[in-house]
Amino acid sequence: MAEVAIERATRRFGQITAVSDLSLTVRDGEFVVLLGPTGAGKTTTLRLVAGLETPDEGRIRIAGEDVTNAPAAARDVAFVFQQYSLYPHYSVFDNLAFPLRAPGRRWSDERIRARVREVAALLRIEAKLANRATHLSGGEMQRVAIGRALVREPQVHLMDEPLSSLDAKLREDLRIELKRIQIDLGATILYVTHDQIEAMTLADRIGVLAEGRLVQIGAPREVYEAPRNTYVARRLGSPQINLLPPQALGLADGPRAATIGVRPEDVLVGRGGVQAEVRTIEHLGAETVALLEIAGHELHALLGPVDRLVAGATTTVAPRAGSLLYFDADGNRVETSCAPARRAAREPAYGT
Repeated sequence: MAEVAIERATRRFGQITAVSDLSLTVRDGEFVVLLGPTGAGKTTTLRLVAGLETPDEGRIRIAGEDVTNAPAAARDVAFVFQQYSLYPHYSVFDNLAFPLRAPGRRWSDERIRARVREVAALLRIEAKLANRATHLSGGEMQRVAIGRALVREPQVHLMDEPLSSLDAKLREDLRIELKRIQIDLGATILYVTHDQIEAMTLADRIGVLAEGRLVQIGAPREVYEAPRNTYVARRLGSPQINLLPPQALGLADGPRAATIGVRPEDVLVGRGGVQAEVRTIEHLGAETVALLEIAGHELHALLGPVDRLVAGATTTVAPRAGSLLYFDADGNRVETSCAPARRAAREPAYGT
């Protein structure tokens, strides 16, 4: 495996700048996830590393070597796409073996069989090796697509939303498998997604992209707890962070703070504070999401499996001590002497 360094890369398509002055290093054996909405520059960044695009400015290095102008075939990277891209009339075994049968490799049949079975065991699809690709489920096909990238042991794995076309249960299963495999192999992975759950559960570090720029990068918990601005704050967390004027919660303006942010899990309900009306209640089993209205503003609260709140009721809400984030008029976070106290054990968010 190898380190990947993107150095001040810019890629334009006519009048559109897809990637702008982007610098990012993916360390050897690291799992980095790029998170952002459609049009943020995620896929173009992958294509720059893969050699499918050439930057207008900047450099790309893999394992310390400048590959900016090197063809894709010379980079020893594997690309897993959103769609499966399997050979439909090949068996699973032949799909996995295909990269190993390239003329330049000159692998023996015995060595190919051993490697394919090793990767199939990692992906837990040994029993499917004789099946045609068209006879597989969606989750099995995506495992084969991932396996075809793993089988030849490239320096870098590039993954472009490989789980987005699967149903929720399959996505969850394959997230767990993919992280396990990455740890087992020590693989270097650059992965892009718009799904914040994938980003939080898979990444060693998350990079948040906006309009081709890298806005913030850090460990998942770091980015969640200390977002650089309101854009980053909205990208992580479900339900989304509540962004309100300070007066809505009965607070005086903080220094340069035009907006306060409070995560739904940090909203205390029924324990004093400002008056709120319960708009809707969603019971999600282990959790309950309450949508409240305070001073004309909507506020989400994430509670335990309670059933005492009802739509139309009046209650009170207050932020958990030390949990508020402060943002200036431009949406940038204002540093305060009190960091959000998220790592401490919390008491329930609902009171009588």
